[in-house]
Amino acid sequence: MSRLRRTGSSLARSLASAGVIDERRLEDTFELAWPRIVTGFAIMSKRTVDLALVGIVIGSTAVAGLTIANAFWMVAKFLAIGLAGGTVSLVSQNYGGGDVDRAAAVVRLSVLLAFAVGVPTAVVFGLAAEPLVGLVGDDPDSIRHGATYLAIVAPGLLFEYLNLIASRTYAGVSDTLTPMAMRAGGAIANIALSSLFVLGLGMGVAGAAFGTTLATALVTVAFSWGMTGRNYLRGRGASPVPLTLSRPFVDRELLRQIAQVSAPLIARRAAQGLVVFPLLAIAATFGPVAVAAVGIGRQVRALLGSFSWGFSIAASTLVGQELGAGEESEAEAYGWGIVRLSALVYVGAAAIVVAFGDPIAGVFVDDPANRELSAWFVRVAAVSVIALGIDGSITGALRGAGDTRVPFIAALAGLYLVALPVAWLGTVIPALGVGGLLIALFAETAVPMVVNLRRFRSNRWKAVSRSYRPDAAD
Repeated sequence: MSRLRRTGSSLARSLASAGVIDERRLEDTFELAWPRIVTGFAIMSKRTVDLALVGIVIGSTAVAGLTIANAFWMVAKFLAIGLAGGTVSLVSQNYGGGDVDRAAAVVRLSVLLAFAVGVPTAVVFGLAAEPLVGLVGDDPDSIRHGATYLAIVAPGLLFEYLNLIASRTYAGVSDTLTPMAMRAGGAIANIALSSLFVLGLGMGVAGAAFGTTLATALVTVAFSWGMTGRNYLRGRGASPVPLTLSRPFVDRELLRQIAQVSAPLIARRAAQGLVVFPLLAIAATFGPVAVAAVGIGRQVRALLGSFSWGFSIAASTLVGQELGAGEESEAEAYGWGIVRLSALVYVGAAAIVVAFGDPIAGVFVDDPANRELSAWFVRVAAVSVIALGIDGSITGALRGAGDTRVPFIAALAGLYLVALPVAWLGTVIPALGVGGLLIALFAETAVPMVVNLRRFRSNRWKAVSRSYRPDAAD
């Protein structure tokens, strides 16, 4: 046995002895989670690299502009993530229940819905980039940079929609290695292209946008091969629920189920994305430096949130498959084990980022005054990511059961009843000031975590799942 394997086995036994997660469930979770974690870091690194590049070459106004443009991109992307959440829930339950044809029909409908939403969204963002960015920012340079970036990355939205459906389809059938390879390759391409365009050709913000768009399109091309049932190297990577043109194109019952599961997820994600605009508008009252600091803090948190990509999708897949097979107690055991594991990982990750908050902020800005404020946002973002990670695992388990309404309500409460009012208080209470934005950064993840923990503990999600299992269609 290799030294690495011995270390892994020892760690697994320690986690089991401490009551974190059973060794067998840890192995299943790790097998699904680690490729998704790598995928998450790969995808989030694209935005991080873009911010860092324009921050180094241009400065805080460009970082502020990209922060605003990325807010629009993320709102649109969150809609697709919500739709894809319905995809993984129904694919995992039907595939786990042995109904491959029905799982494939879910994929076909999801792709059609991605086109229906993605095309008009990309057109609107491309044609109306400047007025959209101008709704949030008031600094002319920031608006100019943001509008340039948004107009160029807009076509990439459709590709991103299709990439998300493909990734969740593979996750639903317990294959997270294939999407990891696709996404990681896209991230490497993005870094290379953006660096070439920004640093090599001096294209500035436009270069970062072109690099991102081209890399996203390349990922879609790569996914299309396996999603249509064809293998990659060594006979691996073909989706067992391939995308075909089989009729009927639209199954009304499945469409209803996708809508039922996805609608709360879409609404939850939309709420998470839309709240960024008033938060950035509040930050803009303190100047572009504050907007840049908010953007840097949220980007660091998004990068750390990559761990949750793995834990959340593992929870959705494993809980969904166990429920599809009628094993409710095993589904619950998987859910709690993954929640405890994610809490442990995030406490460690947050501690490291808090300790190195200042040098991390220095990657994006080099002015001492800007760097100090950004460092505070990095530290608070790191603390808030603990709640984000725990909530991500709980939400993943609930999503695997098709129970998506409570997480939506929880997100609304955290964002609009707590985070936004606290941030606004900073504009009317001088002593609070930018501190209101820091508190809001923490509150928007802590509140949903508490609400969703109570929901999962109630076990009501088990009853919800029974209406989505394969035998429910008989």
